[in-house]
Parts: sequence; C-alpha cells; structure tokens
Amino acid sequence: MAPSIVPTMTTAPPAAELSADDARRIALRAQGFLGAPDRRGGVRGVLRHLGAVQLDTISVLARSHELIPYARLGAVGRRTVEDAYWTPAPAGGPSPSPHAFEYWSHAACILPIEEWPHFAFRRRAYRARPHWYHELADGAYEAVIKQLRAEGPLTATELGGAKNGGPWWDWSEAKVAVERALMFGEVVCTGRRSWKRVYDLAERAVPDALLHDDLDDRECLRRLVRLAGQSLGVGTRADIADYHRLKGEQFDAVVADSGLVPVTVEGWGKPAWADPEALASTPRGRHRTTLLSPFDSLIWERARTERIFGFTHRLEAYVPKPKRVYGYFAMPLLSGGRLLGRVDPAREGKTLVAKQVSLATGKAVLPMAQALREAAEWVGCSDVRVERIRVEQEDAPELRGPLTDALTAV
Repeated sequence: MAPSIVPTMTTAPPAAELSADDARRIALRAQGFLGAPDRRGGVRGVLRHLGAVQLDTISVLARSHELIPYARLGAVGRRTVEDAYWTPAPAGGPSPSPHAFEYWSHAACILPIEEWPHFAFRRRAYRARPHWYHELADGAYEAVIKQLRAEGPLTATELGGAKNGGPWWDWSEAKVAVERALMFGEVVCTGRRSWKRVYDLAERAVPDALLHDDLDDRECLRRLVRLAGQSLGVGTRADIADYHRLKGEQFDAVVADSGLVPVTVEGWGKPAWADPEALASTPRGRHRTTLLSPFDSLIWERARTERIFGFTHRLEAYVPKPKRVYGYFAMPLLSGGRLLGRVDPAREGKTLVAKQVSLATGKAVLPMAQALREAAEWVGCSDVRVERIRVEQEDAPELRGPLTDALTAV
C-alpha cells in the first residue's frame, strides 16, 4: 500500500492581493496566450510549458492535441505537430528516445518524458488496485510482455487484436493486458499510428535517468502541484488539483512545500495560490485571437472558466442533438484576453462551415472572422460559410452580412 500523506502545518505568509484582471492576465500568460509565442521552443516548448496536452478521439477541424499548439503558435504544420509530440517507432524496430509519453493525467494526455517519474504515485496506486472491469486470464499479461520484448513496438491490433467484435469496450485479452501494463508502468505509449496507441516496454523506451519509481508519493504530488501552479499561473485548490486530477487532500498535503504562494483574488471568494515567478512581473504583450479546443487546458475546469472569464462552457458532443445550445463541438473564441463567443465548425471539402456562430456581443464579429479565416487556412480550406449566427442566445441574422464581409476582408 502507498504511504499515507499527512499535510505539513506551517504558518503561511500574508497573501498577496490580485485584482480579477490581474489574475486573468496571469492565467493567460501562463497558458501561452499573452505575449510573444515561444517559436524557438515550438510545439515541444508548448508541451513542456503546459505539462499536459489532452487527447480526444473527436476530430472536426483537427484533433484536440493539434489544436492546442495551433491556438498558441498559429498555423504550425500539422505534420510538424505530430512529429514534435511523437518519436516514430517502426513496427518490429527499436524505439528512439521519446520526447513525450501518453498517460493518465487530467485525462488521457501527452506528457513531457521528463514527467515520467512524477507519476510513480499513480502507477503504484494502479498496481495496488484490487478490482478491474475486465478479467484477465492467467498468463495473458506475461504473453503480451513477452511479445513486445521479442518484436518491439506494437499496436493492440498487432498484439492480437484490440476487440472481440462487440462494442468499443469489448476489449480483447491482449488489449486488456497491454492497457493494464500501461497503467502499471511496465509498458509505455510513445506514439500513435493511425490513432492507435503504439506500445513498447518502458525499460526500452524511457531514458535510463528517468526510468524509476524512486520518488515517494509525497514528492510526486509536490512536484505535480508546483508544475500545475506554474502552468495555470494562479488558481484555487480545485483548479490546481484538477490539472492532473489529484484529490483535494493530496493538494492540501503538499501545497505548503510546493513553492506556490498564497494570494487573494478579487471576486473569487476562495483561497488561491500563485506561481511566484508569475507575480514577479506585470503580464504584458500581444493577445492571441484564436479558436480554442473544448479540451484546451485554459478552459479545462468549468468553474474556473466562469470565474475568470464569466463564460459558461460545456462540451455538447454527448448531449442529444435536440438539446444542444451551441453545437456538437463548439469552440470558444479567445480575443483580447476575453472569451467572446463560440462557433460549431464542420468541414465540407475545401469549405469550413460555421454551422452556428454564437457571439457575446456584436463587436465580436471581426475577431470571429479573423479566427475563422486563420483556422480555415490552417486546415486547407479556401472558403468559409456561415449558416447561423446568434448574439446572447438570440438569433441575429442581421449580423450574417457583416460577418461574411469581415471574412472577405481578412
């Protein structure tokens, strides 16, 4: 069993006071949306800066892990994005040293390879887990490990098939075994091939200097809390814990030793903590105008999004179509450091279709046009068609013409 974690009781220094706008700008800068983008660091720099990039199967304009660097860097090539995350692992050949790995953080996420030791606490917890949804026959786990050792990086299909032929959760024995090995840390996912995880032995794929579970639970949590605070800039207990899906009591146990400093934020009504480096200078610079993936870490936590931006965000992909308000994959519009609306996009050949544009104000027409045009060019679309436009949940057909004109102008 993992050791219990007891909070360290210390006397906290007086909390710094931040205005709501200060906190918003600090959060934007920490997430890479305020100031000049780090083009020299590129996509890998974005990944290291954020600490986690969420993966998801939905692909409308592009998959979410592609949209994350695009939102911060602009129209970086999509092949460049994939190559920056994943080190190609040829079937049957040795794995080059990876830049990243996939594991359970906020959800299924791409993580910098340097964070492998930090998730030892989660791997230990999975190993100690007494119950699983899928049963596993004797010898099945060992057979998968043996096959990977003999043949090198493989997908579940190459290991014998991912499914038994039923629904998506009707996994084959090989899939159950390799996923359990992934959770235990004996196997690592260092890439995707046609959206299928490519598995390899951790002992072969993870650099020797990182391949260890030497950090105890407390040190893992301390580091993750510190890194989450740095990636958020400023946040409440729930904000920071949610970043890597830690429990509140795990945050409580280590925050005093994390290096984050207590602050009070105007209007938040809850204790908060900030990265001291984020407090050392006033956030200034150019704001990005862009569309955000619903899985972007800027807006992961709904309560935080409402608190910072006054913007209610909900992914409606799993909401029955008649009950959707904003659309299947509504992407929030970020401009001038504010969330000004959202669009539900689709693609028809070389046309980006704005199925529904929802704006907070008519003044958001030009920023929406700029964001739509840039996104269309990024994914290889030459035209943009607007089907429906609304302002504050009221149809506003009179704005279709101005938006169309603005799209032509930009």
